[in-house]
Amino acid sequence: MKKALYATCGWCFVLLAIIGVVLPLLPTTPFLILASACFAKSSVRFHQMLLNNRWFGADIKRWEKTRSMSRQTKKRATLVIVVTFSISIGLLHPRFALQLMLVGIALVLLGFMWRIKE
Repeated sequence: MKKALYATCGWCFVLLAIIGVVLPLLPTTPFLILASACFAKSSVRFHQMLLNNRWFGADIKRWEKTRSMSRQTKKRATLVIVVTFSISIGLLHPRFALQLMLVGIALVLLGFMWRIKE
């Protein structure tokens, strides 16, 4: 029962990570890390599937071993954050308060990410 719950949570986190690729306010990486942790407790096969993924497997392995991110990963994530938040802010043209809120969220997110050791 416990393994089934962890596996279900793992797949929910994977789904949220996929949605987070498109939505700027939903982070992708933390959900993938949570999914990896859930799969590590429930399914060796699903955990290996994440670790062997060509796009983010190396980053998850690095996080599990050293709790760090590579500078290249940080640069790519920064680019994605800036682009997606800029698009969102541009779409909210007449709503200055929402634009300001999105800028604040982006800055907090970037600050948090760049404080993670390399």
